[in-house]
Amino acid sequence: MTTAVALAGYAVLVGVAVPPLLSRARWAHRAPVLAVAAWQGLMATFVITTTLAVYHLAMSEQHAHNGLVGLLTVCGLVTGAPASGSAPTSAEVLALAAPAVVVLLPVGWLVRCAWRAHRARQRHLDLLTLVGEPAPEYGATVVDHDIPAVYCLPGRFRRVVVTRGALDALSEDQLRAVLEHERAHIQGRHDLLHLLADAFARAFPGLPLARHAKEQTALLVEMIADDRALRFHRREVLAAAMCEVAAGRVPQAALGAGGTGALIRLRRVLTPQPRPHRATRLGVVAATAAAPLLPLLVACGP
Repeated sequence: MTTAVALAGYAVLVGVAVPPLLSRARWAHRAPVLAVAAWQGLMATFVITTTLAVYHLAMSEQHAHNGLVGLLTVCGLVTGAPASGSAPTSAEVLALAAPAVVVLLPVGWLVRCAWRAHRARQRHLDLLTLVGEPAPEYGATVVDHDIPAVYCLPGRFRRVVVTRGALDALSEDQLRAVLEHERAHIQGRHDLLHLLADAFARAFPGLPLARHAKEQTALLVEMIADDRALRFHRREVLAAAMCEVAAGRVPQAALGAGGTGALIRLRRVLTPQPRPHRATRLGVVAATAAAPLLPLLVACGP
C-alpha cells in the first residue's frame, strides 16, 4: 500500500505540479528541442507511474509484494519468478485490466488521431490535385487564394503549399525563409510530436500536463522550425515573412508558417537569447531520463 501511495503522489507531482513550472521555464524557449523532449518525458512518466500505481492498488497482496516482477509474472512475461499460485485467478486477471486501460487509452487515441490526420491529409491532397499548380522552382504547390498562407502536409506524400496571395505579398527572400520553415517541419516529422501530445490530451482530459503539453508542443515545434530557417536567412527577413502569413488559416493536419504563438515567436526571432548554460542542459537531460525510471525503481522494490 505504501508503494501505491508513493507512486500516486509521484503521478500527481508529474501530472499537476510540474507542468506549470515547465511552461514558465526561461530556458525552454532558448532550447526548444530539449523542451519538447522534456514534455515527452513527462507524458511517458505519467503513464508509467499511473499504470504501476493502479497495479499496486488493484492486485492482491501476494502479488503486490513482488513489485514489478509480480506484474510481469502475472502477465506471463517472466517465468520462474516468485509468485503465489501456478496461474492467475479470474480476480487477478480482472485486476490487470485496470492498469492495462491506463496504457491502452493513450495508445488507442494515438491510433485514432493518426488515422484522422491521415484521412484529412489525403482529402486535402486530392483537392490539391484538382486546384493546385506545381511550382518546381520552389518545391511547392501553388493554390489560387488571395490570403497569404504557407503550410505543409507532412507524412508519406508530403507537400508544401503556397497561396497566390503569399507569392504576391512576400519577397523572394521572405518566401525562401518560410519555405525553409516548412521543410523543417517535414524533415523533423513534427506532425508525430503533435499526434503524441494530442492523443495524450484526449486520453487524459482535464489533466494539467495534457493541456500544457499540447499547447507547448505546438509552440515549441514552430520555434524549432524557426531556428532551422534562421540558419539560412536573416532574422528580419523571417520576421517580416511571419507577419505577412500570420493571418493565413491552414487546413486540418497541416503545419503553417504563421503557426501557434506568432507574437511570441516573432519577439524571439527579433531578440535572440543565448542558449541555456551547459549545466542547465545537462540537468534537464538527466531529469528527463530519470523521471520515468524512478517509478520503475520504486515498483521493483519489496
